[in-house]
Amino acid sequence: MKVSVVDQKGKDTGRQVDLSKDVFGVDPHEHALYLDVKQYLAHQRQGTHKTKERAEIKGSTRKIKKQKGTGTARAGSLKNPLFRSGGRVFGPRVRSYDQKVNKNVKRLARKSALSLKAKNKSLTVVEDFDFDTPKTKSFTAVLDALGVSDKKSLLVLGAASKNVYMSARNLQRAEVVTDAELSTYKIVNAQHLILAESAVNSINSNLNTK
Repeated sequence: MKVSVVDQKGKDTGRQVDLSKDVFGVDPHEHALYLDVKQYLAHQRQGTHKTKERAEIKGSTRKIKKQKGTGTARAGSLKNPLFRSGGRVFGPRVRSYDQKVNKNVKRLARKSALSLKAKNKSLTVVEDFDFDTPKTKSFTAVLDALGVSDKKSLLVLGAASKNVYMSARNLQRAEVVTDAELSTYKIVNAQHLILAESAVNSINSNLNTK
């Protein structure tokens, strides 16, 4: 699958890159997408939530009133969950939300996400570029030239560029990652995918590995 390469001003460079059919032309597997995105979102949870239960409340365990004859329900101590400042019943505990997804399923999910972008023509290949200094205005000019300034975009670089990354840092609808940081969730979450020319070969070779 051949795709034209444009420069940062949106003009055709006359070059083309080959998007592997085994990566950008597979039949999307919805369940693999679901599993990979679910795992990614689960890993964002810290799992540090905690409340004190009855046994963890500090205070006296003395019986606060006699068992019978008061006309009210029996109560064993001030730690009773029904009382103010009492323990929490079955409160949240510290836990890990990590989920296991097999390597082959994750690879299939990423291929499916990339294939959907290619199929929907929501993918652009741009020649490698860098900025002399970090400047948001420079990055927005690139987005304007590519016609994606009004969309949530994801730029995938072949190698890390601090100036490009910092130029996009203040933009809510734009994100910059390297091909090594690319995930299914980031692809699916973006409305338009922008691939740097150097990132295409890396993605082709990495996802074709069996």
